Amino acid sequence: MADSTPTSSERSASGNREHARARRTALRACLASFSERFAKLPPTARRVRVLVVVFFACVAVLGIRLLDLQVVRSDALSRAASGFRTRSYTLHAKRGDIVDAKGAVLATSVERYNIGVNQKVIGQYKRYDKNGKLTGTGAAAAAEELAPLLKMDRAELGGLLMGGPKKSSFVYVKKDVSPELWREINSLRIAGIEPEQYMKREYPNGSVGGNVLGYVGQTDKEPGSSKGQAGIEKSRESVLAGKNGKLTVEVAGGGAVLPNGRRTEVKATNGSTVKLTIDRDLQNQLMQAVDQSVAANNAEWGSAVVVEIGTGRILALVDSKSPNPADLGSTSSANWGSRAVQAPVEPGSTGKVVTFSAGIDQKAVTPTTTFTVPYSITMPNGETVHDNDPHGTETMTVAGILAKSYNTGLIQVGDKVQDQVRYRYMKGFGLGEKTGVELPAESRGALTPPNTWGPRGHYTTMFGQGWSTTTVQLGQMASIVGNKGMKAPLHIIDSVTSADGREKPTVTGKPKRVISEESAGEMLKMMQAVTDPNSTGWRAKVAGYNVAGKTGTAQVPDENGNLTKRVGTFVGVLPAEKPQIAVAVVVYNGSGAGYGGEVAAPVFSQVSTFAVRQLGIAPSTTPLYKYPWYKSEMSNRNG
Repeated sequence: MADSTPTSSERSASGNREHARARRTALRACLASFSERFAKLPPTARRVRVLVVVFFACVAVLGIRLLDLQVVRSDALSRAASGFRTRSYTLHAKRGDIVDAKGAVLATSVERYNIGVNQKVIGQYKRYDKNGKLTGTGAAAAAEELAPLLKMDRAELGGLLMGGPKKSSFVYVKKDVSPELWREINSLRIAGIEPEQYMKREYPNGSVGGNVLGYVGQTDKEPGSSKGQAGIEKSRESVLAGKNGKLTVEVAGGGAVLPNGRRTEVKATNGSTVKLTIDRDLQNQLMQAVDQSVAANNAEWGSAVVVEIGTGRILALVDSKSPNPADLGSTSSANWGSRAVQAPVEPGSTGKVVTFSAGIDQKAVTPTTTFTVPYSITMPNGETVHDNDPHGTETMTVAGILAKSYNTGLIQVGDKVQDQVRYRYMKGFGLGEKTGVELPAESRGALTPPNTWGPRGHYTTMFGQGWSTTTVQLGQMASIVGNKGMKAPLHIIDSVTSADGREKPTVTGKPKRVISEESAGEMLKMMQAVTDPNSTGWRAKVAGYNVAGKTGTAQVPDENGNLTKRVGTFVGVLPAEKPQIAVAVVVYNGSGAGYGGEVAAPVFSQVSTFAVRQLGIAPSTTPLYKYPWYKSEMSNRNG
């Protein structure tokens, strides 16, 4: 039989229930006794006691509420009250200027204002005459004062200031107002007329350098804020932007600023000035030359670059139909970027510079090494290559093959160098790699290793097909030959100067040797044949200066993959005997033949003619160098 003795927990629970019953019984007895005594009191005494109880109950409630407001939630309530009493304004930092190499301003920011009205406050405005007589009140009087300054209809302005039944604390009245006009408006001291300050980006030179500068666009963060969207404006956003400040003022209940109220200000930190390597006037001349060629040849687009030899400084970088960053709508969005750094093309025969350089540098050939050069040739691997125009079979020197730009001779030179070695030279000249120029979205072009070339690619890569390059890469390639075989890193920014005047010059990497100084010298001598009347680039001639260069033309597939388009290119340096600048030009899909000698070489001549004066480059003092082109000329020279 189970043990029926209660456990300790059961005994404890039972005891608690007994105590609870006892307390309830005592409380009922107490209340009954109080009710009995309270009922025996006179009516007046009963009312007094009720009032006393109610009074102390209210005091207790108010005390608890006061404790909650003064102690528990004091900080939060203080912040909330401050928010009702204050208004904050952004003090926009001045975006840093962009200037050219000589300090000419290319992009700057100016202070502007948007004018707004607090419709809840404007009704308080009172206008007095010189004698202190009240002459007008509210929105109507304010409109009468403001309409002539804002060049707005007075009645229309009055309606805007007054608003409808539901008033707003800020409604735009006029946007893009000068600081001078705002100061004139502010001097009227019209309650409820308030400013919104911002910085407006301006480009004093219109479309000159537009492809380099880029443009800014509004952000969603706050009114008046902007951010770089392309070009230098984008790539150097972090240094140009600066840091906004903040102004906080105390306002009255209706929103009017209290003249003697609390005021705190965190000043803005202006952006830094970015100094480019670009020469504004040279940029303008090159832009005109490229646009003229594109228009004359009905081309899709053109681009060009001028590089200072030895330093890698880009003195001009142009794309056709360059946009005015302040009026982007006037130019197709397809032209807002920079094709010179973003759009690679097959260069055609300008790419032969690398093949010839490799052969010379490897001592596989010399400028006077001869080859039999027919119009069409079938090579040992079975591939047949022919030249653009029919010609008889000639025994020609390497220099002559370059001057006439014969593919059938070039591939025989290229066969003297192993593919892997030639590929190494192509990489050394910067093909297939970004130059590092400080502009966004730079393309590295396209260059695949030799194991992907195949039998046909083995030869086409020798004369600028089967790989692609940008205009700036072509300029870099030419500058290497002109710089005694050394590759100096390209850059387009000279320095950055902070708002407090601290200048930080651009530091580039060390130059790298690509070909020997001797090989570069031989290439320069051979490339001087380009302006010979019987060569392909005679239109690149610059009066008084020896030019070393190379033309190029490549077929380009259309939308259907058919080779119906052409791209004409030219690369050159001058003076050839002591190069100071390198220029590369690309004209895409010009009408007619579209050869580089016809569409690109004239651009080189035009801009170089201006550049030698602008940069103070002395004329050539030595005759134009010419190696013999044919074996017969060598015999005559020896005789």
